[in-house]
Parts: sequence; structure tokens; C-alpha cells
Amino acid sequence: MLNIIYCIPDKAKILKLFNFEKLKKDLDLEGLKSLSDGAAKALSKYKGKLNLGCLESLPDSPGHIALVRKLVNLNEILDLQYLTSLSDAAAEVLSNHEGELYLRGLKSLSDIAAEALSNHQGGLLCLDGLTSLSDAAAEAFGKHVGVLLLDGLKSLSDAAVEALRYHEGALVLDDLISLSDAAYEALSEREGRWGR
Repeated sequence: MLNIIYCIPDKAKILKLFNFEKLKKDLDLEGLKSLSDGAAKALSKYKGKLNLGCLESLPDSPGHIALVRKLVNLNEILDLQYLTSLSDAAAEVLSNHEGELYLRGLKSLSDIAAEALSNHQGGLLCLDGLTSLSDAAAEAFGKHVGVLLLDGLKSLSDAAVEALRYHEGALVLDDLISLSDAAYEALSEREGRWGR
């Protein structure tokens, strides 16, 4: 039945009406790029595991936040690699995920979302897509504990590096092109690893 729904052009309206509470098997909707708030709310009631790996945005609407709560509680590894837009409210909920969290598609992150995600304690937080990091976001991630992947960053300010040196765990910054002498000095004083 779901395969039929998935092939229909206006599937978001049908997903909104579908009774997911009765289903308990894993549900793979990897091709979906977006969901209406109603469809997200309907999926949040699903009993089995959900694969929504191609979602591109998680706004702060009630249905989407309910869906994020569901994803956080169901999946050991949460891979939302195509997510390009993340609301601060969704970031707050994602920070509660107790497993690995992959958010590779994000090119930017608000300081509030960074503060929320810095509280993630699931072992690994992958933000490889970020192309810039504000000093405030770096200060937030300086409090993060676990593996932090920031491979997309080409440069960091001295203040950002100084803040990140307090990060506890592996800090991966493989794509940095250049750093100041002060930044190298700050990173050399880290107790954790800072490259691959």
C-alpha cells in the first residue's frame, strides 16, 4: 500500500490522511525531500523505524517537531545527510539523540542551533557540510563531548580555534587550508585528536 502511495504525485496529502499508528514494520521513505506539517505529524505516530534520509528541511512547525522527537527516539544512528535547513527548535530536539547524528547537508547553522547541538551526547556529531562557523558557534562546540566532524570548514578565526580547543574528544578539521600560528598553538594544546 505504501509503495502505491509513494508513487502518487501529490503523496504528501495522502500521507497526511494515512493511519500510521497501525503499522509497526520499518518504513523506508528515503526518496521524500519534504513533508507538509500534517504528513510529518501523521508519520510521528508510526510505531516502527523510519528512514527519511533525504529530507531537506526540518522547520519548527508542530508536526515536524513531533516527527523529530520520533526519529530521535527510534534510531540508534540518525542520518539526515540531505538536510539543508534546520530550525532552532528541531536542533534542540535533535540534541537529545543518544546515538550518532549525521547532518552533512547543513551549510550553515544559527548560533542557537549550534548551542543546542553542542549538548548532543551520542558519541559522534557530523557537521561536515558546514562551510563557516561563527565564533559563538565555535564557543558552543567547545563544550561538546564526543567526536565532532567539521571537515567542510576551510578557515577558522583565532577566536573560534581558541574556543574549539576545549572540545573533549576527537575534533576533525581535515579541510582547513590555513591557520595562524596562534591557532596552531591553541590546537596543539588540545588533549584530544584534531585530525584524521
